[in-house]
Amino acid sequence: MKDNIKQKATIKDWDEADRPREKLMRLGRQSLTNAELLAIILGGGNREKDAVELAREILSSVGNNLAELSKLSYKDFCNRFNGVGPAKAIGIVAALELGYRRKQSSSLQRPIINSSEDAYHAIAEYLIENDVEKFLIVLLANNNKIIKIVPISNGGIDEALVDRRVIFKAALEYNAVKIILAHNHPSGDLRPSQADINTTRTIIEAGKIMSIQILDHIIIGNDDTYYSFLDNGVI
Repeated sequence: MKDNIKQKATIKDWDEADRPREKLMRLGRQSLTNAELLAIILGGGNREKDAVELAREILSSVGNNLAELSKLSYKDFCNRFNGVGPAKAIGIVAALELGYRRKQSSSLQRPIINSSEDAYHAIAEYLIENDVEKFLIVLLANNNKIIKIVPISNGGIDEALVDRRVIFKAALEYNAVKIILAHNHPSGDLRPSQADINTTRTIIEAGKIMSIQILDHIIIGNDDTYYSFLDNGVI
């Protein structure tokens, strides 16, 4: 006669709204507790505990301190917690290391643009030695600190290729209040074309409507030279 053993309920038995994966997809990652996030990495529990309960046990062992958790090696996880094998342990260690590296990256000082030369040095690596014209934008915070450099188009500068909607969508997405426009001239001739000037002025006018300031437009050549619309009185 078989023993009447009550099976441990798993996360799959939970209401869908309470399952960590579904909760993340529905409400976003910020809605999950540390235990729920760790449970997603674990992927499953053991015979006695579901993934969330196992995650709580792991976190409790380090006083619910993620910094202390990150000090554990994959062998620590394997040896100390029933149901955590090498694959799960390595997954936890890798996720914690990514979090640490993200923190290190976000703490790096972002450049502040105070001149056309500052702008040139920030974007030169993206545009020098290209065979075709490339257009990008530099998104800035109110203090002129770079938020993000965003490529917009390849192949020439005119209103057909440089879509103002794409430019200002990016600005709004990253909460930028200022923009520097930039593109390269593979020919080496830094003089702006009439299309360059017309498109720039159109973007400036659109920015005024949205209270987003266009600070400058930089043209970059292939020999460490550049042309600033602002410095040359074009805008």
